[in-house]
Amino acid sequence: MTFPKKWHGPPTPARRDFIRMSALAGLGGALLGSGTTTQAAAPAPVQSQARIVIAGAGAAGLTAASRLRARLDGARITLIDARAAHYYQPGFTLVAAGIKPQDYPVSRTAEYVPAGVELVAERVAEIDPDGNRVVTDSGKTFPYDFLFVATGMMLDYAAIDGMDTSRIGTHGLGSIYHSPQAAFATWQQMSAFADQGGVGVFLRPNTEMKCAGAPLKYTFIVEDTLARRGTRGKSQIIYNSNNKALFSVPIVSEKVRMLFQERGVAMHHDRQLKAIDIDRRIATFQTPQGSTELGYDFINVIPPMKAPDVIFNSPLPWQSGPWVSEGWMEVDKGTLRHTRYPNVFGVGDIAGVPKGKTAASVKWQVPVAIEHLLTDITGRSTDALYTGYTSCPLITRLGQAMLVEFDYQNNLTPSFPGVIAPLEELWVSWVMKTMALKPTYISMLRGKA
Repeated sequence: MTFPKKWHGPPTPARRDFIRMSALAGLGGALLGSGTTTQAAAPAPVQSQARIVIAGAGAAGLTAASRLRARLDGARITLIDARAAHYYQPGFTLVAAGIKPQDYPVSRTAEYVPAGVELVAERVAEIDPDGNRVVTDSGKTFPYDFLFVATGMMLDYAAIDGMDTSRIGTHGLGSIYHSPQAAFATWQQMSAFADQGGVGVFLRPNTEMKCAGAPLKYTFIVEDTLARRGTRGKSQIIYNSNNKALFSVPIVSEKVRMLFQERGVAMHHDRQLKAIDIDRRIATFQTPQGSTELGYDFINVIPPMKAPDVIFNSPLPWQSGPWVSEGWMEVDKGTLRHTRYPNVFGVGDIAGVPKGKTAASVKWQVPVAIEHLLTDITGRSTDALYTGYTSCPLITRLGQAMLVEFDYQNNLTPSFPGVIAPLEELWVSWVMKTMALKPTYISMLRGKA
């Protein structure tokens, strides 16, 4: 066989890794729409003097700010949030697994605020949709023509009797959701547990929650870590589901059940964590038959979640239905427009819709909401609808994951049919989760999706 004169042999291992990662970056970009694939030309900006306030500068708020800035020329866009740090929250699980360092999820909110958008570094203290105004904790008032609510959700640790977040990282207590610091402290406790073995207790709350796959993936991670440390045989892993399913999509729930059964994970249903005795290492669960106690050597506490008080105590939440007690915003599930205040939109975790509390959902929600805002400005109609797209790269062991994507109807909606099978444990899905998604997430914040 002959080769061109400039052929220098097969790619080196480093070069092969580069080629592989480049391909995976393209896949991740397609998943979140980062602009790494060919995109249609952006529409010309719409001239408008509208005053637009965005409450919250997390993933949804920053994405909305970037996209609104690109679509509107002359509008006054104000982004209000007191948080200086921005957290890439999908990275918390990776920190708690010992895969990424503590600072991996941390950056600065100001890095992603586009030119021409005013960032007000204060807390939103009041939203008055009848008066079309937002008030900050210093008393400043911001009137608006349109409001985007992107406040995210609140971790309600206080709902668990005996829980003390300052003790995460001690006495076998972990909690990956609290913060990057708590995620790292969880890793330290989990690693010590894996060295010795024992009883590991896992759970999910009986509320809507961000990334409902996170409790499952961390259970898988700990089980695999025990096996790698040689202590699985003297350990018990117990997963406590809040209802009769393991996941909201039936076919995914059954797949997880099969994997848990195969790997010896004990499953209990209809259990909600009500109390914890940190010193005695005892968790108390409420069941249909009453309270039951579980002793543990390691526990990953995931608290109930609800709307922040500023939304909960406003006129914006659902007034009836299953989400009244949690305070999620009453929005149309297809347009994200508030059903009683048509100039208000809810995007991200705060939206009271059946699916969509993941970072990848933001990419699909925000453009739809903006298209409907533009109908009010231009008078043109739109058929844009959010159909509930939700993505969960579900780690099943170190080095493998399932890329689960679905919609309101519980249909699987794979982004790469024929390339990535959604219910197969694949290395490519693992690399997408651990390496490719963060860069595309940042592109989304910058409005490049």
